[in-house]
Amino acid sequence: MAVALVTGGSRGIGLGISRRLVADGFDVAILATRPEPEAVAELRDLAGRADRVRYVQGSVADLADHARLLDDAVAAWGRLDLLVNNAGVAPSPRADLLEAGPESFDRVLGVNLRGPYFLTQAFARRVIELRGPWTGWPDRPVATIINLSSISATAVSIDRGDYCLSKAGVAMATQLWAARLAPEGIVVHEIRPGVIATDMTAAAQAKYDALIDRGMAPVNRWGRPADVAAAVSLLAAGTTPYSTGEVFHVDGGLHIPQL
Repeated sequence: MAVALVTGGSRGIGLGISRRLVADGFDVAILATRPEPEAVAELRDLAGRADRVRYVQGSVADLADHARLLDDAVAAWGRLDLLVNNAGVAPSPRADLLEAGPESFDRVLGVNLRGPYFLTQAFARRVIELRGPWTGWPDRPVATIINLSSISATAVSIDRGDYCLSKAGVAMATQLWAARLAPEGIVVHEIRPGVIATDMTAAAQAKYDALIDRGMAPVNRWGRPADVAAAVSLLAAGTTPYSTGEVFHVDGGLHIPQL
């Protein structure tokens, strides 16, 4: 059975991804900061066996927790097939560029960019170690890495510049890792969500409701975690081995320039 690691996989978009991957037959290991929540028990019920879902309490911003996550999954299942770099935080507080301080910047960049960058490095090294000698490209990738960025990778929000920079960095990190890891049989993709209904966007619900009412996107509704999870499922299936570095928009067409 294939093994997936999902950061921030116990709430919001991450929980939607975890549910979908369990339904797709993956064993799933979650890294998240809170004590183990009830959602993990629900995932184990969905999996039909408690040992198909593991939970490691820790932060993607802490490189020591990366090793704990990888060690736990390999000890339990002996393999690694998929990494979903989903965990992310919003600025606290939102602030105009002329007023924003370094504390929020450091926190947002640490969780959203630095953490996933080095977890990708650690995951790839472990996959290569487990893979053994490289004999050339098989019919499917040796492993897949999926980075969750945001429409904010290209769309400017002047009250959350740190968040936009972090997601633009994720987009470049995806291209860098895709180029570096393809010779190792590992593919890397980016999923770029738009406005998704989660705890993170709840604080700006009135703003987004108004934009949706004015026809913000061709598919003019709130996105759902299940929409993002469906894209993860497609990319995780390993059925497109000649593709890497792709950007998969899950934004209702918000990224399409219109006159």
